[in-house]
Amino acid sequence: MMAITEQELVDARKVWGDALVAVSKAFEEGGIDAATDVANGALDAAYGYNLGPVLFKPTLASGEKTFRPTREGALAYFVGHSDDYPLDGGFGIKGWRNVESETSASFIEGDVAMWMGWVTFTDKDGNVVKVDKSWGYKKDDDGNLRIVLHHSSLPYQPE
Repeated sequence: MMAITEQELVDARKVWGDALVAVSKAFEEGGIDAATDVANGALDAAYGYNLGPVLFKPTLASGEKTFRPTREGALAYFVGHSDDYPLDGGFGIKGWRNVESETSASFIEGDVAMWMGWVTFTDKDGNVVKVDKSWGYKKDDDGNLRIVLHHSSLPYQPE
């Protein structure tokens, strides 16, 4: 197994951001069914649910549904419209047009890597949201980088 490279981490973040934008555009052009199709493809391509539970803590999740170790929980977060996750408004269908990341630090050990930094989202109206984010990756048997940890939170606001 080839070790993960810094460039692969850059590429993985770009793929994730581009997929989020694609989900938003699919929703605007074809509704929830189109957005769900694109989100399903993105989850299968980027996340490691085929390797086991993914340690996913979305930005806007709370209570008993804060953590999303299942694919179904992740899909609900990105597109909403789930009876099992009624508080999810669909983060991926919020009109995103650009996703940029800024690295604080990364750690690579063979086929496992961690990344931590900021991700800035811009919507179609020019509104910007910046979040603190950590991703953990593992290469699968085919050499594809898979997200196995995804933690996101709004920046701390001191009182």
